[in-house]
Amino acid sequence: MRIVLLGAPGSGKGTQSKLLIEKYKIPQISTGDLLRAAVAAGTELGKKAKAAMDAGQLVSDDVVLGMIQERLGKPDARAGFILDGFPRNIPQAQALDAMLARMAQPLQLALLVDVDTEVLMKRLTGRRTCSNASCGAIYNIYFSPPKAPGKCDKCGSALSHRSDDNENTVRNRLKVYDEQTAPLVSYYKAQGKLRTVRGTGSVSEIFKNVTDIIEVQMRPLAAAMSAASAAAAKAGGASGKAPKAGAKKPAAAAKPAAKPAARPAAKKAAPAKKPAAKKKPAAKPKKAAKKAAKPKKAVKKTAPKKAKKAVRKAAPKAKKKK
Repeated sequence: MRIVLLGAPGSGKGTQSKLLIEKYKIPQISTGDLLRAAVAAGTELGKKAKAAMDAGQLVSDDVVLGMIQERLGKPDARAGFILDGFPRNIPQAQALDAMLARMAQPLQLALLVDVDTEVLMKRLTGRRTCSNASCGAIYNIYFSPPKAPGKCDKCGSALSHRSDDNENTVRNRLKVYDEQTAPLVSYYKAQGKLRTVRGTGSVSEIFKNVTDIIEVQMRPLAAAMSAASAAAAKAGGASGKAPKAGAKKPAAAAKPAAKPAARPAAKKAAPAKKPAAKKKPAAKPKKAAKKAAKPKKAVKKTAPKKAKKAVRKAAPKAKKKK
């Protein structure tokens, strides 16, 4: 199961992603989490990311791609993954598609969590996060406030307010999203992989809608993709055998090649019959040989007669000389 979650900042796609990994047992790859971890560690990539996030801007592609490529290469991502926060623009989406194509693991679903802008503003400016990294619980002072102000209900740790969750920064982030990230909706729609879910209501209601989409729409898509892959494999196998007798393009030439092979065989067969017919004339020379043998006997018989006549003729002449 390979899913990319789309949605504006504050749409709740991160929360839905965590619920999905619990249900389907596949890892969530969140650029936000990766970037925050890098910022906390004070790495070079983390410093660059912090400067961009504080200004309400998107982190540069080279930073994001460097982290994502490393994460996708880990063993737990081979069976499937949920991408949250990446890609954020068309070039990143194209780079991701190319990478997954090389891995033979193309995306199966692009799920858009759609939320109105004013709701997003309250969600982002009112967001509070547990400072305990092992907990990471998220609250909202407008929609889901903690029982005790400023304290986590789960572990009692203090809640923090992200520096980039002020109104000016949030509006700028939403503007950037509309200009750069929203076109991904058209990009994945053109591929037939886009599905949309309304991101309003309780978390459990939204999650039910998300899982319904996955079960009802993505699984048939996965089956169709598997069938297409199987058909491509069969076609590839056929074309793999064909090159010996003639590949797809030389198919027209392969048929003529078979006919000439049959014709020479016929020509060879025809001469084979003619020599067989000449075997009978070969018997005639034998008769001729027999006939030729008879004259030899005749010569033997006639030769003495001539010799006698010659002797008779020669004898009288000899007497006359005497």
